[in-house]
Amino acid sequence: MSETNPAAAEPVAPHRYTAAMAADIEARWQDFWDADGTYAAPNPSGDLAGDPAVVARPKKFIMDMFPYPSGAGLHVGHPLGYIATDVFARHQRMTGHNVLHTLGFDAFGLPAEQYAVQTGTHPRTSTEANMENMKAQLRRLGLGHDKRRSFATIDPDYYKWTQWIFVQIFNSWYDAEAKKARPISELVAQFESGERQAPTTRAWSELNAAERAEVLGGYRLAYASDAPVNWCPGLGTVLANEEVTADGRSERGNFPVFKAKLRQWNMRITAYADRLLDDLDALDWPEAIKLQQRNWIGRSEGARVDFAVGSEGDAITVFTTRQDTLFGATYMVLAPEHELVDSIVPAAWPEGTHEVWTGGHATPAEAVAKYRAFAASKSDVERQADAKEKTGVFTGAYAVNPVSGDQVPVFIADYVLMGYGTGAIMAVPAHDARDFAFARAFELPMRCVVEPSDDRGTDASTWDDAFASYDAKLVNSAGAGISLDGLGVVEAKEKITDWLAERGIGEGTVNFRLRDWLFSRQRYWGEPFPIVYDEDGVAHSLPESMLPLELPEVEDYSPRTFDPDDADTSPETPLSRNEDWVNVTLDLGDGPKAYRRETNTMPNWAGSCWYELRYLDPHNSEKLVDPAIEQYWMGPREGQPHGGVDLYVGGAEHAVLHLLYARFWSKVLFDLGHVSSAEPFHKLYNQGMIQAYVYRDSRGFPVAAAEVEERDGKFFFEGEPVKRELGKMGKSLKNAVTPDEICAEYGADTLRLYEMAMGPLDVSRPWDTRAVVGQYRLLQRLWRNIVDETTGEVTVTDAEPDEATLRALHKAIDGAGGDLAEMRFNTAIAKITELNNHLTKAGGALPRSVAEPLVLLVAPLAPHIAEELWRKLGHQDSVVHQDFPVADPAYVVDETVTCVVQIKGKVKARLEIPPTISDEELEKLALADEAVVAALGGAGIRKVIVRAPKLVNIVPA
Repeated sequence: MSETNPAAAEPVAPHRYTAAMAADIEARWQDFWDADGTYAAPNPSGDLAGDPAVVARPKKFIMDMFPYPSGAGLHVGHPLGYIATDVFARHQRMTGHNVLHTLGFDAFGLPAEQYAVQTGTHPRTSTEANMENMKAQLRRLGLGHDKRRSFATIDPDYYKWTQWIFVQIFNSWYDAEAKKARPISELVAQFESGERQAPTTRAWSELNAAERAEVLGGYRLAYASDAPVNWCPGLGTVLANEEVTADGRSERGNFPVFKAKLRQWNMRITAYADRLLDDLDALDWPEAIKLQQRNWIGRSEGARVDFAVGSEGDAITVFTTRQDTLFGATYMVLAPEHELVDSIVPAAWPEGTHEVWTGGHATPAEAVAKYRAFAASKSDVERQADAKEKTGVFTGAYAVNPVSGDQVPVFIADYVLMGYGTGAIMAVPAHDARDFAFARAFELPMRCVVEPSDDRGTDASTWDDAFASYDAKLVNSAGAGISLDGLGVVEAKEKITDWLAERGIGEGTVNFRLRDWLFSRQRYWGEPFPIVYDEDGVAHSLPESMLPLELPEVEDYSPRTFDPDDADTSPETPLSRNEDWVNVTLDLGDGPKAYRRETNTMPNWAGSCWYELRYLDPHNSEKLVDPAIEQYWMGPREGQPHGGVDLYVGGAEHAVLHLLYARFWSKVLFDLGHVSSAEPFHKLYNQGMIQAYVYRDSRGFPVAAAEVEERDGKFFFEGEPVKRELGKMGKSLKNAVTPDEICAEYGADTLRLYEMAMGPLDVSRPWDTRAVVGQYRLLQRLWRNIVDETTGEVTVTDAEPDEATLRALHKAIDGAGGDLAEMRFNTAIAKITELNNHLTKAGGALPRSVAEPLVLLVAPLAPHIAEELWRKLGHQDSVVHQDFPVADPAYVVDETVTCVVQIKGKVKARLEIPPTISDEELEKLALADEAVVAALGGAGIRKVIVRAPKLVNIVPA
């Protein structure tokens, strides 16, 4: 909202702290810090090795989540986390730590590619320009980053190692017995020696290269397969689930998205599901984030059950957590994409098929084809939504319930997904709400096998809804030589699981919601895969000597697009158009041969899966990271059994994607011996969001917030009333405030203080430009307490402070120091403000013994003014590396405290006493107090309860 800057309206003394002075001070010290290398963190070895005395200190590795360099630049909400980590890092330096704090850029991705498509500008050109703008904005905030360690994911020297890690993953398999990744060469050796039988009917030596590659693809941690994907013809690319809206359309462009099977690269993250779950316990993360990861991984204990189907010996395998209800399975449902569907569909409808099952189609094949097209137009989210109308179609096939022997019809329906379990379910409609609704819609039978606890009876056909319980007894569950009747759920599960295993038609198993990670994008602006294909289509990884494989130039950055409604199309990637790059002759160790390069690129997650390691050893061209350096900064230690970054700050929106993917890469690298840390981030902190008011006109469109006027509690834009609501800050909502604006009006130190003072860091809070002036006033008073505004001379003296000042100082040191260590920056600022106000009210020149610790208290929060005042106080060394003040305990405790004396629960006296008084001394004082003696009136005392130093409770006889 518009308003006059209070700072600009005031008369200015020659040496008063103003926005202009702040700008001069901040620019000078930023230049000095850069030239001096003030924030350089020494490594124990290598090209960044430094002072051994600093290396010997306790280390602290502090990280922000990777920023993406947007063309729109920063608004004041973006730097919240960066300022917070900077304040914390500065305090850690001042408390004796060797602090690594730096920032790079996650610079591959869709926005730059979209801009390239629209303008013809190379993505690198626009991305590098955006980075320079963002660097300038961040530099103006005085962030203490070690700039020697900064990089961007688009640097070939960086993505060489992203590609190298992919090769390590590709050339690895997960040994379930050893519970770790091992080189694929060790698996090949086992197949060759016969120690392990390959999953084929022929010996390993009898297989040709393509057949061996297919076998190994079933084990590799990075593998290509025909995977169900979100195909968007209108964009010409495959989309990740998070890029698809709930109504099955692309988030960008609003095009229809279809399910299709395409050859894609995947990461076998599911192999690590148990470890990803178990190792969460040792991480210092918010419980809400841990819960999201646990739910995303979705570990379920149950059983695999085979239902025979057709005459060719096929079986439909289901995973169920309620194998005890097997007798109640009256039909089955397959996901429309299930691979068995085509093979079990008969030529004609079986005799007596219900009309409602057929969907009105003449043949099962026609019904299945039509329904598949319908289901392909819906997203997974939409398919799982609790839609009122249940849809599906009978395949024409029947399966055999293994315990009852009943023939049960097999349907396909969109509420079953290939992404969970086996893509098939046994439907128990009496005891599952979705199955119940489907059975009602398709007139399917229901069988009660779990005894209801209410009065509905056991005839499920009369029920209005399903009955689900884990406490009830089993009924109607006998046959085929087994009876579960009368058993509880747990006992019934164990009994039926053993029965299935004995007959080879099932077994107890664990299932996970987590799916393998789709790792391909039909894009240009991403890391090329270090993979080539020979004439037999076998994939080969490039040796390290051929890395980095750099992106080639292309004339058109767009994927080829199609009719948005034409699902029968497939991607044509931008890289595939550069034939000279795609078709190459290489010598991979067995002579020159012709190969074809992979033309997909890696997703934008790839570069952020390991960037914490590059910060450690950013110029190493020989190794991913020097082992001694990695061990120093990230290795396991007391309280951090899996190692990792000491503090990682960023938004909660990355809980189950970036954080899970990075954990997976770390575990693979750990298993293969490349790093000592099995987890990337030991402590995670999620900062809140800075929100802003959005003003909307009568059409609901946002209007420029800066031009809105407030009159009598109502808001007007160009004379017309507008509505105000609290929301995100951003360009599209016309309410963005840039840090440049605030720095120009008040200075960067004021912006830093205001963002840290707005409230607890982990809570969202509304931005209010009018409130910024409060922190500006604090800095002006701080300056005035040390510098004469008329002469510019320092006014401190060598006099000793009085006791009241000493108590105010040491309480502030104790309180603010503890708050800074625990990232309670708002309360630290409040305590510093209280001290500064005390000094202002006391008047007169400050004693040096008070002024210097005051400046040191402020230094982590407002580093520019602190550096300037520190030099004015006569010091030659930077304030950045000074020791943080230490409180004297004698002055921290209150001189006296108030003790309440109660008789029969009513306050009769208040005593001013020393805080260290003992229970015995306090009891004597209370009983001797005149008001207490009068209140007792000579009555005897049955009991005295003393809680020194705050309470005495007297119980008369």
